[in-house]
Amino acid sequence: MTTTGMDANAKRTLARQFIEAIPHSRALAMHLDEIEDGRAQISMPWDERLVGDPRTGVIHGGAVSALMDTCCGAAVMSHPEAPAGTATIDLRIDYMRAAVPGQRITARAHVYHITRTVAFLRAEAHDETSLADGGLPVATATGAFTVERPAAKGGAQ
Repeated sequence: MTTTGMDANAKRTLARQFIEAIPHSRALAMHLDEIEDGRAQISMPWDERLVGDPRTGVIHGGAVSALMDTCCGAAVMSHPEAPAGTATIDLRIDYMRAAVPGQRITARAHVYHITRTVAFLRAEAHDETSLADGGLPVATATGAFTVERPAAKGGAQ
């Protein structure tokens, strides 16, 4: 579905519906907390099924990376200069520390630069402790995502 010509509220609604419809987002119980022009915040609860090390109760890095990737995609979809869908080109994640077991993880992403075909993003993931006190995030990310444009008449893009 194209978002060309949609107002900001309609784009945010479409992004929210898209994120909530993704099977892995539902499986990880992701919740779209906030979405604005080129910014998104998505959180997911700690869940024993997502623990990577049963001895410590620390959530698996794969769940954190899925959260950050989804959050970045939502930020791109809500950007005023991104008229259609998006896909991940590259996502580099730096894990800074283990998340505190039992705490909700929240990812925040923002588009800091956009071209005709690529959006560049930065994101951070925090557990409840670091979110409250501004401490060291669980992970940081930088990424590049496609800016998909609707096909021009005659098939050219």
